[in-house]
Amino acid sequence: MSETIRTLIVDDERYNREELIFLLSHYTNIEIVGEADTGESCIVQATQLQPDLVFLDIEMPVMNGMKAADSLKELRHVPLIVFATAHPQFAAEAFRYEAIDYLLKPYDEDQLKETVHRIEQRLTVEPSKASVPAGKLAVEASGDIFFLDPFEILYIYRDDKVTRIVSTKGTYEIKTTLKELETRLVPFSFFRIHKSYLVNLQAVTKLSPWFNGAYQLEVEGQKEQLAVSRNYVKELRKRLEL
Repeated sequence: MSETIRTLIVDDERYNREELIFLLSHYTNIEIVGEADTGESCIVQATQLQPDLVFLDIEMPVMNGMKAADSLKELRHVPLIVFATAHPQFAAEAFRYEAIDYLLKPYDEDQLKETVHRIEQRLTVEPSKASVPAGKLAVEASGDIFFLDPFEILYIYRDDKVTRIVSTKGTYEIKTTLKELETRLVPFSFFRIHKSYLVNLQAVTKLSPWFNGAYQLEVEGQKEQLAVSRNYVKELRKRLEL
């Protein structure tokens, strides 16, 4: 993680944006890099600013927070999302978008403190782990706990409410979200090629043009071709090529 957490505030009410910015000003590691008052503006600014974190209001005209969150998943740099709303009934639906947290308005300072702490934990990677990958990925499936060597994982994808890990040893079905696995695998060479797919770059063997700027790739020992969203192609090639 960089020294500061680059943060975008999105809310159609100016007072709510100002209140949240004031509360976040007490955290020296939170850097407010932009504000947006619509879902459309959120996407534009997130594309340009590449924030690490977005505080996203749910109830906005035209493009609400849920739709904006869905579009954010397509970005090359996918930010963490904290939803905010005055209505608690949206909570269950919000977490379907893999939000890291959910805040109710008016903002409670203690709850916000817990949220920032959770964000810090998610974004922090110990230097030793980043420089010397070690250990195995523990996943629970069918009541058993399997310990997977990250180097043997080919790709991971989300299918409805199930996450599937495809490895050289077989396929595992788990409930852990793709975002959580992506965070746990930061020290290794995994890359998001689509909102629903993570790929081990060490396993990639072929990249082929598809249509509308999108590509397909192949991994070792697998016949299935995986779609690469055009938003990720440039960074993918940068990561793959010497």
